Amino acid sequence: MDATTSGTPTIQYHNIPDQSGAAIAAASVPTFPRQVRHCFGDSSPGEFPLAANPSIATCSFFRRPANFTPDYELSISELAALDICKKRAIFKPMTDEECQNLKRKCGGSWKLALRFLLAGEACCRREKSQAIAGPGHSIAVTSTGVVYSFGSNTSGQLGHGTMEEEWRPQQIRSLQGIRIIQAAAGAGRTMLVSDAGRVYAFGKDSFGEAEFGVQGTKLVATPQLIESLKDIFVVQTAIGNFFTAVLSREGRVYTFSWGKDRKLGHQTEPNDVEPQPLLGALEDLPVVQIAAGYCYLLCLACQPSGMSVYSIGCGLGGKLGHGSRTDEKHPRLIEQFRLLNLQPMVVAAGAWHAAVVAQDGRVCTWGWGRYGCLGHGNEECESVPKVVEALSKVKAVHVATGDYTTFVLSEDGDVYSFGCGESASLGHNTAAEGQGNRHANVLSPELVKSLKQVKEKVVQISLTNSIHWNAHTFALTESGKLYAFGAGDKGQLGVELMNNQTERINPERIDIDLE
Repeated sequence: MDATTSGTPTIQYHNIPDQSGAAIAAASVPTFPRQVRHCFGDSSPGEFPLAANPSIATCSFFRRPANFTPDYELSISELAALDICKKRAIFKPMTDEECQNLKRKCGGSWKLALRFLLAGEACCRREKSQAIAGPGHSIAVTSTGVVYSFGSNTSGQLGHGTMEEEWRPQQIRSLQGIRIIQAAAGAGRTMLVSDAGRVYAFGKDSFGEAEFGVQGTKLVATPQLIESLKDIFVVQTAIGNFFTAVLSREGRVYTFSWGKDRKLGHQTEPNDVEPQPLLGALEDLPVVQIAAGYCYLLCLACQPSGMSVYSIGCGLGGKLGHGSRTDEKHPRLIEQFRLLNLQPMVVAAGAWHAAVVAQDGRVCTWGWGRYGCLGHGNEECESVPKVVEALSKVKAVHVATGDYTTFVLSEDGDVYSFGCGESASLGHNTAAEGQGNRHANVLSPELVKSLKQVKEKVVQISLTNSIHWNAHTFALTESGKLYAFGAGDKGQLGVELMNNQTERINPERIDIDLE
């Protein structure tokens, strides 16, 4: 039976010259050196360079044509990683030289550079809708970069050109045409980052004073571009009580103010607004996230061997995580995560305590344990990160910390909280359930049942991180709905409270759609 009668399609051969077996064997075959794979820090052989078979660049692996000329010396996975990098918003405007510098800083691999970009997007909700529960005032950013503000406005921190409180979300009109991708709120001040890497600030221009009722030397009531940062492409800001930190697109950390006595690794005057690069161990390591506490800074760094956390600043209470209570003038690696075999993915710096979510979903806390804010069932301090055992059956994806308060968000969208119960900011309405004081402190993680009534997956939690303001909390859902509870006496909940009320016990939706 031949191929025609069997129904099997005939194989067609075209332009194949007759060649003897000896000639084929004698033909020179180019050799290509085996490259070593660098995938998230694990080195193992097995890949081959694209030059070994250039035609494979057109195969279905890429699904669509690449938007750049392929580098024939790259492996298939490296080329694919570069293609994905080029689709990231903060990567697109980078020059070829800047791209190569980023690759070098990440460990010489496009896959490591891609991990750096994706890690930053995941832990900061960069370019996604977000809500910030600041000290007495609130900021909400839509998915398209429009900014709303409401609450206390004694220093012009709402950005509307006035000093009047706002009890309803009001759009900051002067930012029309500027897309905001990240926001930070401190005592009497607000900072916003645009998709062009520019930083805008408004409110008071000095540090520490508003916490004690004293105004700064200058008040700014509308967003103003920070000229000293114009040569740095910024992707995140973080506001402490005595300092501000910014993170560049390339993963470099800069700080300004509070450099006196080299507290943050540089010698400056307390009111210096010039950004100073954070010196020491992080000079050549790309940082993906920064988190500012009352008087210290945490940095989540991306290394070829994995993610790591560095801390700097005041060490009281053990909140720097090094097993002591001494200050650190330069960034120092927190070694405990390696001992716990834990890969940090998200960091949070409360006023006096800190927390981390690991890649495997575990949660670690350390620092002052007052009111049970560490979740270990007691009020003891921990000077090194300790796993919260009560959450062992929960896979966490996000953590938020405030003044002795902690919230954990699970992969399923469930929310757990523990710590100080003042202002009803934990969301546990135990009084309504006949269990006593709704302001009771919670020493171990408890499910926030009131948020289950929302019947939507929660994707972000934000809470007030200040020791001198009553706390409020935001819960943002997957569809862009924003719910608030806790202190609302200044309008920071987005609604005017009635009958001399000062707080809201149960989460209620704010009249704003962030999607």
